[in-house]
Amino acid sequence: MPAVSKGDGMRGLAVFISDIRNCKSKEAEIKRINKELANIRSKFKGDKALDGYSKKKYVCKLLFIFLLGHDIDFGHMEAVNLLSSNKYTEKQIGYLFISVLVNSNSELIRLINNAIKNDLSSRNPTFMCLALHCIANVGSREMAEAFASEIPRILVAGDTMDSVKQSAALCLLRLYKTSPDLVLMGEWTSRVVHLLNDQHMGVVTAAISLITCLSQKNPDEFKTCVSLAVSRLSRIVSSASTDLQDYTYYFVPAPWLSCKLLRLLQCYPPPEDGAVKGRLVECLETILNKAQEPPKSKKVQHSNAKNAILFEAISLIIHYDSEPNLLVRACNQLGQFLQHRETNLRYLALESMCTLASSEFSHEAVKTHIETVINALKTERDVSVRQRAADLLYAMCDRSNAKQIVAEMLSYLETADYSIREEMVLKVAILAEKYAVDYSWYVDTILNLIRIAGDYVSEEVWYRVIQIVINRDDVQGYAAKTVFEALQAPACHENMVKVGGYILGEFGNLIAGDPRSSPLVQFNLLHSKFHLCSVPTRALLLSAYIKFINLFPETKATIQEVLRCDSQIRNSDVELQQRAVEYLKLSSIASTDVLATVLEEMPPFPERESSILAKLKKKKGPGAVSVTELEDNKREGGELNGGGERGPDTSAMAASNASTPSPSADLLGIRSAVPVGAAPASAGSLLVDVFSEAGPAAVSAAVNDDGFLSSAPPSEDPAAPLPEADELLNKFVCKNNGVLFENQLLQIGIKSEYRQNLGRMYLFYGNKTSVQFASFTTTVSCPGELQSHILSESQSVCAQVDPPGGLHNHTQVDRSQVH
Repeated sequence: MPAVSKGDGMRGLAVFISDIRNCKSKEAEIKRINKELANIRSKFKGDKALDGYSKKKYVCKLLFIFLLGHDIDFGHMEAVNLLSSNKYTEKQIGYLFISVLVNSNSELIRLINNAIKNDLSSRNPTFMCLALHCIANVGSREMAEAFASEIPRILVAGDTMDSVKQSAALCLLRLYKTSPDLVLMGEWTSRVVHLLNDQHMGVVTAAISLITCLSQKNPDEFKTCVSLAVSRLSRIVSSASTDLQDYTYYFVPAPWLSCKLLRLLQCYPPPEDGAVKGRLVECLETILNKAQEPPKSKKVQHSNAKNAILFEAISLIIHYDSEPNLLVRACNQLGQFLQHRETNLRYLALESMCTLASSEFSHEAVKTHIETVINALKTERDVSVRQRAADLLYAMCDRSNAKQIVAEMLSYLETADYSIREEMVLKVAILAEKYAVDYSWYVDTILNLIRIAGDYVSEEVWYRVIQIVINRDDVQGYAAKTVFEALQAPACHENMVKVGGYILGEFGNLIAGDPRSSPLVQFNLLHSKFHLCSVPTRALLLSAYIKFINLFPETKATIQEVLRCDSQIRNSDVELQQRAVEYLKLSSIASTDVLATVLEEMPPFPERESSILAKLKKKKGPGAVSVTELEDNKREGGELNGGGERGPDTSAMAASNASTPSPSADLLGIRSAVPVGAAPASAGSLLVDVFSEAGPAAVSAAVNDDGFLSSAPPSEDPAAPLPEADELLNKFVCKNNGVLFENQLLQIGIKSEYRQNLGRMYLFYGNKTSVQFASFTTTVSCPGELQSHILSESQSVCAQVDPPGGLHNHTQVDRSQVH
């Protein structure tokens, strides 16, 4: 190793680094480091008159050891002492050590701040730059509080050197990003903006980074920068590469500054001043013209710099979206890049054209490149480029090319990367619905989508096709025929079974005239898929079966036999068991008229915007939105997807439908006894007690104006239920908690949870009067045959229920179902 003089370097540091590099093992390295740490510690403790050079050398060694991954717990004070040195190398090492090792919460921050203040006031440009770099590197809130008001003054001072101005601008930018509330420009705003006119290009480049960040948060305060930015951009664009020799990069004048100026202009709308706007349009045209010129160098750096400015200019043109000529020219320029040999350029071109496709001025120009984009989708090796091609096809799609684009995307979907399949499925579904003129084509497309990528078809997609089929009479027969044919495939995706079960259950009668799709054939086809499906799908199929009994009475015996088998009525899943038992009972005792009313066709869904768009934005995994969530969204925030994802869930299908017991029917006998003299319910009221052995005729109740049961005639008694009390009970068809009963005296709430055959309910009693309830008792009973089927345990309640503001009483009931 050549000798290093004391003035030029640190021989001890060089020897130490050499020793570390020559270590044969990790153990040897640690041993050498520990020896050096012990030596440094002894020097710092023992030699009080250690000179600056030695401190610098030992601090450098500590910094090197830290960079090797070892902890350093001493030497910080010695580094702070180096900041007071008048020698550049010693001060530089001190600042370097502090920037790397000192924590922003360190107790030494105050000492460091004092040293920095001394250097900032020294007017020595070298020391000022070191101090500014340290502030930017540490960037703590304490430093922002100490220097946020001082740095703008240094930045705009007339006697500050250019190198210091650059450092001050970037330092202020760092502090603004970490503590924006502390960096208040105020009186300095106009002077900072005028740095765009500075003679030194380095100062302009640093200042524009600061101004861009400030403009994004406070655009009105810095709007005067627009005219100055346009003026500076015009001078750069119109200059030759020889005019800015110090800032010319491979024959491209000031490429970084040009990009930053164009990015700053994207923070504002088009200039209102006609002269400024004309000058800016001229600049953009010049940039587009230069892109067409032959390259001045074959070096990749030249093309990179040139294209960087071009893409920023195109981004600005797209942002303004007000110059048709520029938009079309930008589109044509990007079209040339679509077949460029450089992958990055193809990617950027596709990405920019996606934005251009949304402009009314350039949409038609983008459509002219459809064949090139389709070819990119099929042949690109890079998956990210293929994804951008798919995005562009989606963006350029309209009624004139929808069928072609959807067909190409479906074709690509068969071989698409798994990472983008879900997004592709959502896009195909949206395009097929948005631009469908013939809804039979829409049905074909969605069924094809399920066949090709069923695992990636989320619930929103097949919910939506159900809604559209139900809302349009002209497509119902075709949908039934198509889905019947699709179900005949040997391997059929479960989502196809869901769609098939729902559509055939509703509209299977439209194709029943053909012997090849007779009612029994339809039923056997659906039931052949039953054992392969999950519980939610089986529940939907059971609802389809009960619909079949209404549509095709000749299938009643066959379907009842299926419902009666042990695998259904004794199913381990409570939902399937409940449906099988209820459907079997309903089909056995209900008259034809009642059955037809209960199982009538689903009414049309409200027409609203599709929720698949929201799904596409969120990009959730398939089936991420559960049926429960969809139902909750429907009731709490309006119907999802308009008719929302009032999803063709298994319970929604049956109804009005008896898939879940209707609260108004008192199927489980949870209401009080009916008065003896009450008038019998008519068949049209659907109040059928399916558990009653006597059948419909045995049911009697008083029916209120809304068609709900009432246990007593209306009265002015304050203990009578409020008019909406029955509606409260109806909510528990789909919810496990809420208000169960309410009148002017008492409010009863319920919270319940169920797991298989076990259940737990909490009943909360609220006193609505101003006096305390005394001797309050509750009784839990299971009337009739339910006593032999349900075992229940309850906890007693307190005898007092306090008025509002006091504690609420509650009962806990644990239940288990006996099979």
